[in-house]
Amino acid sequence: MNCFYIITNSVKDKELLVTHKISNYLKEHGKSCVIQQSDHANNNGSFHYTDVSQIPENVDCVIVLGGDGTLLQAARDVVDRQLPLCGINLGTLGYLAEIDEYSVYPALDHLMGDDYEIERRMMLCGSVYHNGELLEQDIALNDIVISRERSLCVVKFHNYVNDEFLNSYNADGIIIATPTGSTGYSLSAGGPIISPDASMILMTPLAPHTLNTRSIVFSDNDKITVEIGPGRDEMIERGMAAFDGDTTVPMVTGDRIVIEKSTKDTSIIKINNVSFLETLRKKMNNS
Repeated sequence: MNCFYIITNSVKDKELLVTHKISNYLKEHGKSCVIQQSDHANNNGSFHYTDVSQIPENVDCVIVLGGDGTLLQAARDVVDRQLPLCGINLGTLGYLAEIDEYSVYPALDHLMGDDYEIERRMMLCGSVYHNGELLEQDIALNDIVISRERSLCVVKFHNYVNDEFLNSYNADGIIIATPTGSTGYSLSAGGPIISPDASMILMTPLAPHTLNTRSIVFSDNDKITVEIGPGRDEMIERGMAAFDGDTTVPMVTGDRIVIEKSTKDTSIIKINNVSFLETLRKKMNNS
């Protein structure tokens, strides 16, 4: 690799010390490097986190400094460019950002020497419909969460698989996750852990008001539809769909979101010979 682009979470690298250390090291070795500081608050809704129009055409790799959350948001913005992402973790141990700031230089040597592997991670596409008309569509690397809008309010969700009725939940929400997202919000709600190299869709109810509700794992060919049911006394209920905990789309009773495997995916660079199981073991021991 010869041309690099750095996306930095300026909250975790406030003075850009690590960012410039990486940039300088790459340039000292004859490589080109462009820095883009995240500007999530001032993008006027044109992108989630990263202004992909600023990424040069000849970039070989996007280095993301921050953590898993930063990498998730950046991945959604650069997905159309199909650029591989290398995550450098400036916080706690993550599943996606495998490099810490103390092993940056060896990692950069691997990148410059083309000594790495690339993992392709499936993504989800969610399409929200209101009165049968497409309201909004977005993608997610981790999960799409359909939940209530108000606190202290239980919502009825009607669920369909490939247009066939599955069940109804009275719950705080429903998490539809990828294998990558199985270690995120879904896990905290009691869902199973799925190896990230698998290709399947996971449905996990969020605080269901029943004792016999469990997560369900579906094929990546399945299409999951979640409909917002009526509220108490058949009143209009309000909810929302959240994509990777970032973009949200409001929903009301009768609205549906159709979720299926996206035609796009995310490429994650693997440098360390650290297996998913080893990362999982360390994460559990630290919790």
